[in-house]
Amino acid sequence: MPPAADDHYAGFPPGFFERADARDDALFYAPPRLVTHIDDAAIAAVGALYAELGIDGTAPRPRRVLDLMSSWVSHFATPPAELVVLGMNAEELAANPAATRRLVHDLNADPRVPLPDTDVDAAVCCVSIDYLTRPIEVLTDVGRVLRPGGPLAITFSNRCFPTKAVRGWLATDDDQHGRVVAELVRRTGRFDEPRVQLRTPPGTGDPLYAVTANRLPAD
Repeated sequence: MPPAADDHYAGFPPGFFERADARDDALFYAPPRLVTHIDDAAIAAVGALYAELGIDGTAPRPRRVLDLMSSWVSHFATPPAELVVLGMNAEELAANPAATRRLVHDLNADPRVPLPDTDVDAAVCCVSIDYLTRPIEVLTDVGRVLRPGGPLAITFSNRCFPTKAVRGWLATDDDQHGRVVAELVRRTGRFDEPRVQLRTPPGTGDPLYAVTANRLPAD
């Protein structure tokens, strides 16, 4: 699927969602990468955010959570009762011990999430939002599979695969990234006003930022 170029993206500079490596993502993600992409403090901050949002295994009632663009680890300190992991590499997803369902799916080729309407209680996307070429379509469909009131948590740091991150991400700084992600969520029309936070103390290692929002009531 070509990079974003329709009215959803009005105001973004031309080429913002293009990438240096425009080849099929399946080629890049074919080799499994069983590594972490942020340091221990940032990983802990992700887990703390999920607990704070009430979507991990410590929540009062069992949660069914979608982990978008996932890998062999989902960074829950205590995994939820059900965790649907969606990613590009079957071997990585198979190695994820928290997963209860695994979906191999390329969201850049097809931004529709292969789940029914209102299927999950929460959705998360950790250090991967910068790789989406049509993020508004993806996030809009995440809103479809989320139950009303369900939280969306998008976390990111300052690391990436530069050839696969969109050009606009590489041309902007951490603070601007938060504003970009919040605007993408806002333009779906399916969430309340997004909130941007720095979740790690400055100077303690990898920064961990979060953009969170909740699914609006059903139409």
